[in-house]
Amino acid sequence: MVTRLNPITSAIYLVLNFISLAGLYLTLKAQFLAVIQIMVYAGAIMVLVLFVIMLLNLEDERALYDHIPWSKYLMFVLGAAFIVEMITITGLAGAPVISTMSPEAANIGTVEYIGMALYNSYLLPFEMTSILLLSAMIGAIVLAKKRFP
Repeated sequence: MVTRLNPITSAIYLVLNFISLAGLYLTLKAQFLAVIQIMVYAGAIMVLVLFVIMLLNLEDERALYDHIPWSKYLMFVLGAAFIVEMITITGLAGAPVISTMSPEAANIGTVEYIGMALYNSYLLPFEMTSILLLSAMIGAIVLAKKRFP
């Protein structure tokens, strides 16, 4: 749901949402996913989105907001319904859930486990991917290089 009229402010709040999602990944013991979430989405993708918004020079969406005068009340009702639903769900849950994960399952999302898997089980595909990326970078440099007569 869009709550801000300025697109730049909305994009910054989306960055905060991506960072909070990375925090959720950390609580699930998936450090690699959290770091990738911050680097790729909160970093690179949002820079691209902000660049496009600034390039298009979007104005505030006041005309659409003024067209729906009851939107503030609708947001309040939907927020209250969401809070009631969350209270109901947590009240029906009963006793707290005790995690009984094995040590092997607890290590699945860690950086150490992913590194061991990449360099032990998937060494050949990993090296082939690195050679492919290296050749793509060299090709881009060769194509972009100025040719002097």
